[in-house]
Amino acid sequence: MVVFLLRCIEVLETKVVDAWEALSCIGDGDVIAISGFNMATTPEHLILELYSLYRRTGHPRDLFIVSDALPAVPGRALDKVAEELYRERDERFIRGVLLPYIGFSPWLQKMIMDNMIEAYSWPLGITAYWFREVASGRPGLLTRIGLETFLDPRQDSGALNKKARRAMTCRIELIRIGDEEYLFYRAPKPRIALIRGTTADVTGSLSLEDEGIRGTVLNIAQATKARPNPGVVIAQVRWIAEKGTISPRSVEVPGPLIDYIVRAPRERHWQSGSFEYDPRACQRIIPPLRSEIVGDLPQMEWDEHEVIIARRALLELIKMIEEKRSPVLVNIGVGIPALVARIAIEEDLSSLVIPVVESGPWGGLALPGKDFGIAFSPFALTSIPDTFSLFEGGVIDAAILGFLQVDSEGNVNPSALPDRIPGPGGFPVIAGGAPKIVFAGSFTAGPRDIRVSDEGLEIRRDGPINKFVSRVYKIFFSGKLASRYGKDVVYITERAVFRLTSQGLELVETAPGVDIEKHILSRMDFRPIVRKTEYMDQRVFRARRMGLRDNILNTIRM
Repeated sequence: MVVFLLRCIEVLETKVVDAWEALSCIGDGDVIAISGFNMATTPEHLILELYSLYRRTGHPRDLFIVSDALPAVPGRALDKVAEELYRERDERFIRGVLLPYIGFSPWLQKMIMDNMIEAYSWPLGITAYWFREVASGRPGLLTRIGLETFLDPRQDSGALNKKARRAMTCRIELIRIGDEEYLFYRAPKPRIALIRGTTADVTGSLSLEDEGIRGTVLNIAQATKARPNPGVVIAQVRWIAEKGTISPRSVEVPGPLIDYIVRAPRERHWQSGSFEYDPRACQRIIPPLRSEIVGDLPQMEWDEHEVIIARRALLELIKMIEEKRSPVLVNIGVGIPALVARIAIEEDLSSLVIPVVESGPWGGLALPGKDFGIAFSPFALTSIPDTFSLFEGGVIDAAILGFLQVDSEGNVNPSALPDRIPGPGGFPVIAGGAPKIVFAGSFTAGPRDIRVSDEGLEIRRDGPINKFVSRVYKIFFSGKLASRYGKDVVYITERAVFRLTSQGLELVETAPGVDIEKHILSRMDFRPIVRKTEYMDQRVFRARRMGLRDNILNTIRM
């Protein structure tokens, strides 16, 4: 009898099942939380099997999906599902989504623009931290992030289309506490969680040893299990281990929080968007961050004038290092800002310029494109909610971010256009919390021919699209609010540098070889403040190292 009871306990403790058995607990109309920063921690196998179950049976349907970032890259995971739904004009499987970033899912964007589903987009840090608040039994998240931007209920309240504005399943409310305004973010609590790890033992304890990030997997599981109405947590893994064989220090999600474990095939469990597995992505191998090995890391093609922008942005950090006489902690965004970290390594400044990526890596080199979120050679790895506490609380020294549009008040739109709605990503939280913000981007958009020499710039053909406009399409960063809180804000392009003042943008630097009236003022939809301008540092135009390390060390030793 004792042996029989022990055998029954072993069976009950085993949570390993196939995908359809686990997913059959999902009902019509359920709210599903899915982990994923591009492909990092994305449970692609569970997402595709859930859609397969729906195609076979017609259920579950009318699902509302919430994620900490975006569980997709083009053609993979949620984007693959969205492509089939869009081509078949199927509006039954997904009722709506709350996603911080949609830029890597072109088919979800099409569904949203065609009003096929409700769509809401909150900043990445807000959504990730919202899971933590819900896990604590609170009704939502209170913050100043989003005031006087498209997230403010006096503007769009984070709703991306007409269907969302009618339903308002996810709400942002304006609340006043004393003399201060705050925003209160509310969304339906998840009943189902689809998360991912590398290994789980048979009782459910989950480790992430081969994942590139820690993400928000623990907080998603906690939010789903929180009362009232605790839900079901399903975890995708590559490996199953015997009970108790995972070190307690390696357990990211304790077993009692997980109901089902599903093992995924390797082709549906990629570390990142462009590769299945690289030991450098999970820190099993940590290459040295020295200038001579940058060429061995993933590369992107950069125009000469974009290198100028990144170099000039790096000089802003150098000034901070010299003032602090110590290293600077900085968030570096995608695009041209990501080039800043590479140039810092080429200048042997990796110990003085310390980047923190919103997915959690500290230090190292963030990968570009659809691998963004993964970093090689970080020295620490925090969860997404913990990382965004650094940003919102102003613990970092600075942020370097891109821009699509800037207006006379210093407002910034990083990415949105009438035919493109990528979502805010981490931008509003990072820009809203950092005490110093450097916006780095090309002065105009579109095809252009800009030549760089040691003497400066030659603009042979300019881009046809003005980026400095009378009014940005959507406000993601409020210049007025930044000025009110005394933030140091700089806007850097290849030909001009502006600073935010209480009266608006002031032109402070120009590139040698550029005519202010012809190449700058005539290509702006507003006239900035022009008092005294200087030339940009000549070193940024030279096709060799700037020699910044020796200068800094000499300054610090003085």
